[in-house]
Amino acid sequence: MTDRTPLPAESIDQALTELPGWSYDEGALKKTFELSSFREAVSFIVRLAFDAEALNHHPELVNVYNRIDVTLTTHDAGNQVTENDVALARAIERFAWT
Repeated sequence: MTDRTPLPAESIDQALTELPGWSYDEGALKKTFELSSFREAVSFIVRLAFDAEALNHHPELVNVYNRIDVTLTTHDAGNQVTENDVALARAIERFAWT
């Protein structure tokens, strides 16, 4: 399990340097993925679910047709960004097929 202590701004900024397309906005890590179809978007969400479960972390996902908006904060840390969020963002980047 990953540490759920809120990260300082410097650590978040450092993590973003290795997470292309991710931003820190409104206290959360965010990224939008655009895929070729609804079916591919749902497949992406299912694939993401495996890493999320492995980290015991459940992100906010919004799906509209072929787009998925991913928002990461840690509920147990008062909805702040923790190393757990960074770990899940890294995991998503490892499999993301966009």
